[in-house]
Amino acid sequence: MKYLNLTLFFISLSFSSFAQKRSNLSSSLNYGRSVAVFGGSVSVIPPSDSAKVLWEKHLGMNITNYGVPGAGFSSLQGKSLQKQVDEAGVYDIYVLWASTNDYTNKRAIGEYTDYTSFDDFDTEKLVTQAGGINYCIKKIYEINPKALIYFFTSSKAFHERGGFDPFTKNGMVAYVDMQKKICELHGIPYLDQFTQAGFSEYNKDLYYRDPIHNNVEGYKKLGEVQVSFLAFP
Repeated sequence: MKYLNLTLFFISLSFSSFAQKRSNLSSSLNYGRSVAVFGGSVSVIPPSDSAKVLWEKHLGMNITNYGVPGAGFSSLQGKSLQKQVDEAGVYDIYVLWASTNDYTNKRAIGEYTDYTSFDDFDTEKLVTQAGGINYCIKKIYEINPKALIYFFTSSKAFHERGGFDPFTKNGMVAYVDMQKKICELHGIPYLDQFTQAGFSEYNKDLYYRDPIHNNVEGYKKLGEVQVSFLAFP
């Protein structure tokens, strides 16, 4: 009986903690904000709605999607995030959701100084991933100087070893590292989805519909991490 009571106590404590955590989300300064999302297919395909539904449910966010399949930060990569940001209006929050497209299409990573005051905003650098990220950040602040910008790094992909193994030479982690470096330069909070989303060789069949894109369950898992980040970045 003593062990049963102890078990019930811990179960009760667990539920209480969970309820308290959900309640605390409404105290987030980002609760009820308008949000614009930019990215490639990972940010806009129908299964991704199962992540964004959680933003709406737990954070009361009003979301507008600008993402386009095939897009990357490089100006050479589809309807790039540069073009997407050019079309955006004023929102409270701007989410730059990195795809895998710059990596899979072998666009140059570039340097963190590409298209910044360090190179006098050299437009020739807009072809690199780094130049594209810097362009998007600069443009958003021109649209809304009070903007909150958040960055989601590329998630793991399983079409080849370099897409998920962080120790593979010239793998996607090099693109992710540059994404984080630029965020640190500009003081922009980032969610390291490559590391923190919890996807691996061992559970990819449960959470991915193909080697690159999550299924509904994968986006639910990802959405929980995103909600926690967006609530208290």
